[in-house]
Amino acid sequence: MNKILLIVVIFFSHHLVGQINAPKYSNEFLNIGVGARSLAMSNAVITSTEGAMAGYWNPSNLASTTNDIQIGLMHAEYFAGIAKYDFGSIVKKIDDKSSFGVSFLRFGVDNIPNTTDLIDAQGNLNYDRITYFSAADIAFIGSYGRKINEFLSVGSSVKIINRTAGDFAKAWGFGLDFSTSYKKNDWALAIMAKDITSTFNVWNYQLTSEMINTFNNTGNELPQNGVELTLPRIIFGASKNYELEENVHLLLEINADITTDGKRNVLLSGDPFSIDPHVGAEVNIRNIVYLRGGIGNIQKTPDLTGNIIYTIQPNLGLGINIKGVNIEYALTDIGDASIAEYSNIFSLKFNLNPE
Repeated sequence: MNKILLIVVIFFSHHLVGQINAPKYSNEFLNIGVGARSLAMSNAVITSTEGAMAGYWNPSNLASTTNDIQIGLMHAEYFAGIAKYDFGSIVKKIDDKSSFGVSFLRFGVDNIPNTTDLIDAQGNLNYDRITYFSAADIAFIGSYGRKINEFLSVGSSVKIINRTAGDFAKAWGFGLDFSTSYKKNDWALAIMAKDITSTFNVWNYQLTSEMINTFNNTGNELPQNGVELTLPRIIFGASKNYELEENVHLLLEINADITTDGKRNVLLSGDPFSIDPHVGAEVNIRNIVYLRGGIGNIQKTPDLTGNIIYTIQPNLGLGINIKGVNIEYALTDIGDASIAEYSNIFSLKFNLNPE
C-alpha cells in the first residue's frame, strides 16, 4: 500500500468515529490559539484580549474597542514548515457600546502527492499521473460585542467551518460561541462558552475503487457520510492588573478550560469533564514594550522508569507598539520542557483611522 493511501486511511478512520459519537479533539484546530501575544501567554488571555483578536478569544471584549478599525494578521508554520497556520481579522467600531468583527482561519498541509494513479492499467509507472491535493481546515467567524453597562459586556460568534482532504472528503460545519466579561477597577472576569450548542460537521466522502479495496484489505470500515459533533467547551478567566511604578504595569491572568468530551491528558482529568488550567503574565512598559510569559499544556507522561511525571510548556514573547502598529513575537516551549516542539510565531496588528 503506498503512502498516500495510508494517509487517507488514517484520516478517514479518525473521522469515522465521528459518525458514531462525538469524538475528542473534534475541530481542534480552532483551539490552537491565534496571535503571538496569546501564545506567549499560554492562551491565558480571554479577559485581556481586545481589538482584532477578540473575535476569536472573547467576542464580548469587542465592546471595549477604542479604534475605528483594527486589523490583525498571523502566520505560523508547524512540523518543519509542512503545515501552515494563518489567521486574519478585521474589527469595526459601531458606536461607543458595540463593535463587530470578521475573522478567517486556515490550518492546512498543501501539495500532498496523490500516487493512487501512479501505475497505469498495464502495470507501468507513469510519474505524469501524480497529482497533488491539500488537507485543510478553514473557519469563518463573525463576532459581535456590546456593553450592557459600565462594567458588563456580552458577545457572540457564528462559525462556519469547511474541512477538506482533496476530493476524497469534505465537510461543512456550523457553530455558536457566547461570552461575557466583567471589568471593574484593576480586576477582570470572563466566561467563554465555545460550541455551546454543539458544533456539527456534515461529512461527505468520495471514495475511488482503489481506496475501497485498501480499506477492505486493511480491515478498516468504510467511512459513511454523517455528522461529527464538537461538544461544548467552557473557559473561565480572571486577571488582575498591578501598577509596579509609573508607566509600568503587570498583568496576571489565569484561565481554565473545561471540556465535556471525556477524559483528556490534562491536570484534572475526569469523565465527562476535564479541566486544563493555564496562566500568563504581561509587563507593560509605557504602552510601548510588552514582555510576556506563560505556562500551559500541563500533562502527565511516564518517565524512563515508568513513573508518571508532570510536564509543562513554558512560553515567552515580546511586543512592540509603534504609533498604533503592534508587532508581536512568541517562542513556545522554552527549553523543550514538554513533549511539544518549540515554535516561533509572529503576528501583526494595526489601526486604521486611530483616535
